[in-house]
Amino acid sequence: MTGAPGPFLYDEGPAPLHTGTGRRRRGLIAGILGGTTVVAVAAVVALPLITGSQSEQSREVTGVFVKALAAGDTETSYGLLCDAERARLKPGDLARAYLGQGTGTVVHSSSTRRGGKPVELVQVRWAGGGTSTVTVVSEGGAKVCGTHPDG
Repeated sequence: MTGAPGPFLYDEGPAPLHTGTGRRRRGLIAGILGGTTVVAVAAVVALPLITGSQSEQSREVTGVFVKALAAGDTETSYGLLCDAERARLKPGDLARAYLGQGTGTVVHSSSTRRGGKPVELVQVRWAGGGTSTVTVVSEGGAKVCGTHPDG
């Protein structure tokens, strides 16, 4: 036999996959790019609303730091220190370096710049009298990075 071997399911050959000319989808591509841009801008606007401003984050971190340290939770408080303070202090030295007399309460914060970087100065009032200012920097989140007594 010289013809094509075997029986065929259909008498005609395979149908072409694309029967017409292709359409351009410029509107779809522009819509996808525009939608991505809108989502990105919305995320940038919403992030501070979700996480709080730098000042709010600094006050919260300082409050958690002082309460953890007063409760003897050096693991939590040591984890909230910046790299420079971790290199300077051992976990057992934190209470002596940071705690005032009595319970500490965060009362005020202000923003400034040191070495060209933003820094938050958070004032803590101690129940036993006196205040101190805690320096908070941004190192992958708000981190406590020093203190000094006021007055």
